[in-house]
Amino acid sequence: MIRIGSIVIRVDDLERQRAFWTAALGYVARDGDGDDFALLHPPDRRGPNISLDRHRSSAQAPPRIHLDLYADDQAAEVERLIGLGATEVHWDRRPADADYVIMADPEGNRFCVIDAG
Repeated sequence: MIRIGSIVIRVDDLERQRAFWTAALGYVARDGDGDDFALLHPPDRRGPNISLDRHRSSAQAPPRIHLDLYADDQAAEVERLIGLGATEVHWDRRPADADYVIMADPEGNRFCVIDAG
């Protein structure tokens, strides 16, 4: 059996991105990581990790892969994430009845907040 262990996001500012993603997801940073890589995991260690790899790269828009974050209260989560430094990405082809909000982390890496309520 194979499973997803970690989803890797390339970042420029490791500390800023570590702060954003730990606060956004309630994840915990693994002890002992250096200045160029950080592994973040759920407190109960269930579910995939998020790994941050400090490596300059240009963002591709739209990205070929992104995170879908499920939220029981989508509006509250979107506002909370904006408070942490995320931005909402407006897309003119987004359907009016879409159950997702497209967002970007502080470095422009895109993700969606899905209404799971």
